[in-house]
Amino acid sequence: MGSEKFWEKPLESLSKDQWEKLCDRCGRCCLKRVVDESSVHYTTRVVCKYYDEDKSRCSEYAKRSKLVPDCLDVSSMDITRAKWMPSTCAYRLRAEGRPLLDWHPLISGSRGEMERLNIGINGRVINEDFVHPDGYEEHIVTWVD
Repeated sequence: MGSEKFWEKPLESLSKDQWEKLCDRCGRCCLKRVVDESSVHYTTRVVCKYYDEDKSRCSEYAKRSKLVPDCLDVSSMDITRAKWMPSTCAYRLRAEGRPLLDWHPLISGSRGEMERLNIGINGRVINEDFVHPDGYEEHIVTWVD
């Protein structure tokens, strides 16, 4: 079974398929962020219009970078510099040499524990189509670290 635990390998050795499977589909990277005058970044509960809560994923995943130029493409960034990513993010954990958390679907076998712990964004967000960008700061949240 050890060879099946691809999530324990270094990120740079993962295949494209393994890389995609590493994502727990929490949606936290789809949340809009605001930056204050001191360059401090804050996460809001405003989610990208392409995030599909029913499927816990981007509805336009293959075209996301064209549709949303500032969309995070984790596969093409220097993951070791992405300290703004949630501490629960599998990419951040593995980049830091840490194991996935017990609730991660690859460890637990399902999304059940993740949902029980309220890790994902579903049910707590508002689509960006309903919030003017000048109003994002009214939706700053603290449940994402």
